[in-house]
Amino acid sequence: MTDSELAALRAARLNQLQQSGTDSDGQNAGRSEDAEKRRAEEQMKRDLLASALEPAARERLSRIALVSPSRSNQIEAILLRMAQTGQLRGRVSEQQLIDLLEQADEAQKKASGQGAIVFQRRVDLDDDDFDI
Repeated sequence: MTDSELAALRAARLNQLQQSGTDSDGQNAGRSEDAEKRRAEEQMKRDLLASALEPAARERLSRIALVSPSRSNQIEAILLRMAQTGQLRGRVSEQQLIDLLEQADEAQKKASGQGAIVFQRRVDLDDDDFDI
């Protein structure tokens, strides 16, 4: 390929990218609005949790989020639902958060069928025991 052919290919590609860029401006605006809406919802969620949890409980929940983000999201959703329905009376203490975590863990174990391990041993009559 010669330099003029390369220049023509570059110009064609540049035009193509510019045209697709003008077409996607509407999509980018929609994406930015969605991102802005998501950020606003996240900020409202953080504010509500901050007002519903005592500092020790917030700290514990943030440590849980580091280890298990899915568990943290589950507990946050439960707390938000309880706050919205008026089931929370005052601020949630660390001990109340621990109780909520235990309840959620028990419910998850029941739902998944994972419970205590049960050993079933065979009961055989041994003739040697009756030899006198």
